[in-house]
Amino acid sequence: MSQISRGPLKNLIFQGYIKVVSFDAEGTLVTPDFSYTIWHEAIPSLYAQKKGIDLTQARRVIAEEYDKVSDQRLEWYDIRYWFEYLGLGPPEPVIESCQDKLCYYPEVTEVLSSLASQYKLIIASGTPLELLHYLLRDIKHYFAHVFSSISHYRQLKSPDFYLAMCQAMAIEPRQVIHVGDNWQFDFLNAKQAGIHAFHLDRSGNNCESLADLTQLKHGLLG
Repeated sequence: MSQISRGPLKNLIFQGYIKVVSFDAEGTLVTPDFSYTIWHEAIPSLYAQKKGIDLTQARRVIAEEYDKVSDQRLEWYDIRYWFEYLGLGPPEPVIESCQDKLCYYPEVTEVLSSLASQYKLIIASGTPLELLHYLLRDIKHYFAHVFSSISHYRQLKSPDFYLAMCQAMAIEPRQVIHVGDNWQFDFLNAKQAGIHAFHLDRSGNNCESLADLTQLKHGLLG
C-alpha cells in the first residue's frame, strides 16, 4: 500500500474515477492527546471529586468501567453515555477544558490543502459529533461532508456505514479513497464496501501501510 503511486489504483486516478478522499479523524489527522486527556485524565479527576476519593482510585474505577465495554459496542465511543452513566453532568465543560491538548499531525494541513484543490474531501469517523466538533476545529473548512457513524447512523464503522455514506453523497464506492489508522474499521470494513482503503501506521513498522499522509498525497497528485 505504500506504493500507492503505482499499479491499478494510479490508473483509476488518471482515468478520473476517484472523486472523493475520505479521512478518519483521531489517529489519522488528530493526535490522541486531546481524547486521552478527556477519557483518562479529566473524567477520572471529575469522578474523584464527585465521589470524594483519591485520583488513583478514581482512575482504577474508571478503567474498570471502560474494560466492561468492548470497542465493538456503540457505548464505548459515546461520551454522553459515559457522563450520564457516571453521573458527571454535561460533558461540554470538560471537553472545552481540554482544548489546549488538541494537536494535528505535522503534515496534515499541507496535505489537506493540496488535495482539496483536486478532490472532494470528507471525514468518515467513529467519533461522535460532540467531540468531532472540537477535533476538526481548525481544519473543518477543508471538508465537504463530515460523517459520524455513531451520531448519524448509530453504528460502528461497518461496511454498511460506508455504503450509506456513499449513498448520501450520490457517489459509487469505487470512486472513494478512505484512509485511517484502524485496521478493521478503516481498512477492512471500507474495503468490503468497495472503497479503495488504505491503512495508516504512523509507527512505520508495517511496510504494507502508509507511514504518513504525505505518501497518500504523492500517490494522488504525483
